Amino acid sequence: MADVLTEVTAIRYLNPLRAGGSVPGIVEADDLGTYVVKFTGAAQGRKALVAEVIVGELARRLGLRVPELVLVDFDPAVAAEEPDAEIQDMLRASVGHNLGMDYLPGARDFDPEGGAGGKPPMVDVHPVEAGQVVWLDALTGNVDRSVHNPNLMVWHGRLWLIDNGAGLIFHHRWSGAHASLLKRYDLSNHALAGFAPDVPAADARLAPLVTPELLREVVASVPGQWLADEPGFGTVDEVREAYVRHLAARARQSAAWLPEGFATPEQLRRTEAERAAATRAGRPAWLRHVPDLHGKPSAAPDWSRHVD
Repeated sequence: MADVLTEVTAIRYLNPLRAGGSVPGIVEADDLGTYVVKFTGAAQGRKALVAEVIVGELARRLGLRVPELVLVDFDPAVAAEEPDAEIQDMLRASVGHNLGMDYLPGARDFDPEGGAGGKPPMVDVHPVEAGQVVWLDALTGNVDRSVHNPNLMVWHGRLWLIDNGAGLIFHHRWSGAHASLLKRYDLSNHALAGFAPDVPAADARLAPLVTPELLREVVASVPGQWLADEPGFGTVDEVREAYVRHLAARARQSAAWLPEGFATPEQLRRTEAERAAATRAGRPAWLRHVPDLHGKPSAAPDWSRHVD
């Protein structure tokens, strides 16, 4: 029996979140819950939602903290008062099932340098936990959890993983998926690189858990309509099994891609300073003293700022 996500119905659209390219929205549902919803009509497409489900549900089963994921049945009529025409276009293209992530009230964006300058750290991230998050990101090819864009939140003193849609890069071109099977991703600037991630310990514990059976359970959570009409596959079941084969094989051969060579916080700051200096040096003289705003971290959305 498929392990499907809980389904709820949107009854009120509160606010869009403009921090990311997908423009998710804060939505209230008929189960009295509040969710951060990512829409099928967004520019990133359905594959970002597929990655959110597979990576998020796999992380949960491996013992990492991910806000509950649900399917949100959305009728654009509940957002009739949204004034932005482009957002309205996206919402009208998102009729039906969309992906909701449980809203964590009062959660804060994780700051990788929260303990810099003598300040107390935001949260005490143990090397074992840091290693497990890094290992998961390496397994799933997620390079979008960097010091500049951590995609981590702190809630009740603990670390929570959000925004996993950039994982599973291989599914954007299935014909080349096999070539990326043993790929070692550069995670030297990972958001948790400064917390001495114990990746070998994570590999020893987690790799044996990523079995075809577990992966089939995880992939069964993805709505079939999000996997339909995939070029090169005859049925949705074939697509599901392709995810299972790829991730199971990658887990079995983890020795080939284990991340290594993490930069220290000091090295990351020095690299960023050098990059900013090089950028300023290439500017016209009258611009050289203008701050380089592009070098500043783009924080994960602070949900608490967007609800009245």
